[in-house]
Amino acid sequence: MIQSAFRQLSRWAEDDAIACILMDGAGDKGFCAGGDVQKLYQSAIDNPGGPCDYAEQFFVEEYQLDYLIHSYPKPIICIGSGIVMGGGLGLMQGASHRVVSESSRIAMPEVTIGLFPDVGATRFLNDLPQGLGLFFALTGASINASDAMSLGLADHYVESSNIGDIVQQLEKVSWTKDIKKNKERVTSLLADFAVSEDKRNNDVPSELANCRDEIEYACRSGALGDVIHALDSIDTDSGWLKKSIKTLHHGSPLSALLIFEQLRRHRYVTQKAAFEADLVLATNCVRYPEFAEGVRALLIDKDRKPKWAFKHFSHV
Repeated sequence: MIQSAFRQLSRWAEDDAIACILMDGAGDKGFCAGGDVQKLYQSAIDNPGGPCDYAEQFFVEEYQLDYLIHSYPKPIICIGSGIVMGGGLGLMQGASHRVVSESSRIAMPEVTIGLFPDVGATRFLNDLPQGLGLFFALTGASINASDAMSLGLADHYVESSNIGDIVQQLEKVSWTKDIKKNKERVTSLLADFAVSEDKRNNDVPSELANCRDEIEYACRSGALGDVIHALDSIDTDSGWLKKSIKTLHHGSPLSALLIFEQLRRHRYVTQKAAFEADLVLATNCVRYPEFAEGVRALLIDKDRKPKWAFKHFSHV
């Protein structure tokens, strides 16, 4: 699918008959929950220590597609309803118009499988304010549409019942050969379907707002150990935050350290450089047994009892 999407988008970029691209998920579950991790797992266990040809080629092609979307000359609308996680969020972040709805659940949960947030997350997580990107990467926390909007991970909030009408209206737009004007027309059309911020926050109350200050403070604590200690020390009634921190401790200690260094070392890189850094890290991660063990525990045997290589990040 990745190869087909790359070829088709490349053709449409040069086709004057195509003015705008709409990306949406098939079915009712959501836009995209990420790549076929089980195939990556098979490649990893078949080639311990690497090279893992299938997995490594998959990452190359996935990041090429993501970068194409980021640099695409024409407007791309991504309907990010339902599940938008991992590779799905990577696709969405490159779109010129990122749309969410009341059903959206957005996350980068790679810490639970011995990996790290890739698909350009080295850049877009670092763009989040005050260390929140580090929090989402370490905990795999899932956020809703209101929080995605407030953090700049989405541009437009619409009710899912209106998505069909949006598509119909897009078909009626008087497109031109002026790409800038076409993007403005898409923005205007989506604004016509947008609900007020007050209604959005009432329909989908923020899960982050009540503990945001504490999270930001914790994630500016310095070394990884200080960050984790500060997160553990937050006195909160938030079930969402408690679950997020629990996921951090259940995830891979090696991944936690990789994530911390990933975001620290590449804080100011370009989007292209972020994909290059992600590729180096992903290639090495899939060759190391931590990834295969994480996938085994979560998706293959489903015992949810991973035997991580290290019991604590300080042991790495």
